[in-house]
Amino acid sequence: VLAKGNYFGFSGQPVFSRLIYPVPVPGGLGVHVTLDLAGRMRFGPDVEWIEREDYDVDKSRALAFYQRIRDYWPGLPDNSLVPDYCGIRPKLTGPGEPAADFMIEGPQQHGLARIVHLFGIESPGLTCSLSIAEDVVRDLSS
Repeated sequence: VLAKGNYFGFSGQPVFSRLIYPVPVPGGLGVHVTLDLAGRMRFGPDVEWIEREDYDVDKSRALAFYQRIRDYWPGLPDNSLVPDYCGIRPKLTGPGEPAADFMIEGPQQHGLARIVHLFGIESPGLTCSLSIAEDVVRDLSS
């Protein structure tokens, strides 16, 4: 099972200048506000469990986006969300399973020199990327 995340863009002028994260939901961080480099506002990702790769934004999920966004922005205008993009993200666990920590497997685990596999690194991976890099260097140096 794959975890697809849909994003919807906002068709008006941005009303937020910072990222906004709601309370996380099972399988993800919840539909949050992000800003691209041009300052354009978008919302997502959601979590859609799918059986095969599909990179089309599921437009039928717009109603759920309106509901989730209005939890923290009640003034979201009707008809202001437009399909933006989507992606498939790594998950070590499937729907209904408890969250799992990411995994690092180096030559000691799989027997292949100079190869390190990094599995299931989601948002927290950015905050600990230096520590992860130290683990990778240690694995490759031993």
